[in-house]
Amino acid sequence: MPIQRGEIYFVDLNPVKGREQAGHRPVLVLSIDAINKLPLVVTVVVGTKGENVSRDYPTNVRIPPAESGLPMETVFLCFQIRSLDPKRFPETPAGRVSGATLKKIEDAVRYCLGL
Repeated sequence: MPIQRGEIYFVDLNPVKGREQAGHRPVLVLSIDAINKLPLVVTVVVGTKGENVSRDYPTNVRIPPAESGLPMETVFLCFQIRSLDPKRFPETPAGRVSGATLKKIEDAVRYCLGL
């Protein structure tokens, strides 16, 4: 099944450099489905465990497990945008966000990019 916008996957982000988020992490698919179907890259926002982020910032979106389908609260770091090869993704998503939650993430990405 093709990767779809709004889905959440756990992917290995290594190798990284500097302040990039590393390791096996949740990522939320941001790129549109028309691009996700092509043999290109998938653009994502990187997440981290909610317990790792003590304060909320306009650059982050905190999502409880009931909204994401993930086993823990997750904070998506909307300044940590990456484009990944589809080979990094497992067969099935670990979760998915609603349209309202996706809009919050889009708004935070716009803020980060000055759009």
